Amino acid sequence: MNIALIAHDAKKELMTQFCIAYCGTLSKHDLCATGTTGKLVAEATGLDIDRFLAGYQGGEEQIAARIACNEIDLLLIFRDPLNPKPGEPNEANLLRLCDVHNIPVATNIATAEALIHALERGDLDWRDIVNPK
Repeated sequence: MNIALIAHDAKKELMTQFCIAYCGTLSKHDLCATGTTGKLVAEATGLDIDRFLAGYQGGEEQIAARIACNEIDLLLIFRDPLNPKPGEPNEANLLRLCDVHNIPVATNIATAEALIHALERGDLDWRDIVNPK
């Protein structure tokens, strides 16, 4: 699966810790991330992560474009809903695209853990159900 990672500034450490905890599972998949998030996670975990621009430079839009082209299978976007800063990714467009393209998305660690456990069990092979061969 192609998994995209995005984290607001206040949630970058949480994303890093999440990826450390689930490094074994994540290492079996193709990962991409916005620039700073990808850098921090890759340095902490050794995971191979395709890094886009920083969110404020257009990295969010790069991931959105991949979602629109059905190149992302799962999105983890840890956001700070109480203290968003100017220039941080605006998740409304990402969430809309995930809804349009039936992409599982987690905006907090509880949902991310549920999705990772489903991924480990093989429960997220939904494309075979939606688009049978």
